Amino acid sequence: MNAPVLLVSGVTRRRRGAAAPVADASLELAAGEVAALVGPPGAGKTTLLAVAAGRLAPDAGWVTVAGVATGTLAARALLGYAPEAPVFPPTLSVREVLGYLARFHAVGVARRGLVAAALERSGLAGAAERRAAGLPLPLARRLALAQAVLGHRRVLLLDETLSGVDAGARRAMCERVRELAASGVAVLLASSDLAAVEQIAARVLVMRNGGVIREAPTVALLRERVLEILLDAPPAAPPPGFRLTPYGLQTDLGPRSAEAALALCREHRLAVRASRVRFRTLEDTLLDAQG
Repeated sequence: MNAPVLLVSGVTRRRRGAAAPVADASLELAAGEVAALVGPPGAGKTTLLAVAAGRLAPDAGWVTVAGVATGTLAARALLGYAPEAPVFPPTLSVREVLGYLARFHAVGVARRGLVAAALERSGLAGAAERRAAGLPLPLARRLALAQAVLGHRRVLLLDETLSGVDAGARRAMCERVRELAASGVAVLLASSDLAAVEQIAARVLVMRNGGVIREAPTVALLRERVLEILLDAPPAAPPPGFRLTPYGLQTDLGPRSAEAALALCREHRLAVRASRVRFRTLEDTLLDAQG
């Protein structure tokens, strides 16, 4: 089996300021894989990505990129990082921002070609001369993605890069991420846009209270069946394995039949008005993480 291109082992980062803590988080990412971090606000997604990128130092644990310790010059050349709130120099244009970064990867004509390709692939060719610091959020996130992928990256870390943009921009950026993955780049993204995660991520890692509490293939999560039950009156407490909703109850069926789950409701003398079985969504997984 090939060694993971991104390895996060036992990372702990205690709370400092507004950054959420991370507690003993571990994950692996293979070349060409797209994985997503999901979880409630404050779960530690942004902190974990910043530690993986070498922007924050862990209090315990370690991270390697293609076998190289994160934060080193060698690792920085292999890893691209797009933060949740990208900040650009106030006087530079979009083209100049990319040109400044491209100088670490190419010289002369090759550098100009690298910038031109980045502008075209990110959909920023029409905004090349605009001041980078004044871009609206959708364009700022496109530029963050464009600068993160400059050079010969092996790993790409995206923090909410696909969130808060219009449908067209999201489709374009998702397609760009797919192209990168097809070329062997490993992508780890944190996103509150669950629709984008469903489209692009092959694996989902759920975070809560700074730790990774579950990971599974996206397809497997979306194949799970959920029983929704409409009740005449809410119960004082749900039966074991059920959770309260605004309209009644929900439960993950697993190997059980819907009839067996409804029989448990009858044993608890609940007045079931209606029920339906549907496939699970990533929103269900996120709600579970929120408790």
